[in-house]
Amino acid sequence: MENQNVTISIPKIILKKAKHIAIDKQTSLSGLLTKALEEIVEKEESYEKAKARQLHGMENGFNLGLKGNIHWKREDIHARE
Repeated sequence: MENQNVTISIPKIILKKAKHIAIDKQTSLSGLLTKALEEIVEKEESYEKAKARQLHGMENGFNLGLKGNIHWKREDIHARE
């Protein structure tokens, strides 16, 4: 994977704390940010895939094995005795 340098502006207190977290995790600040961004992208991609599956199911319906033939009436199903 090819890397690209970027310039970002972060409040000093956040930067200081992030550097300490990176040290505790034995990585660089760049590595820490890369991992966080990868997780965000992965979650977003996963959400989009799930959304597409659900929309497909809602648009196309589900095969309930009836082949379009319903042999009962609503009243029969909901009959009260």
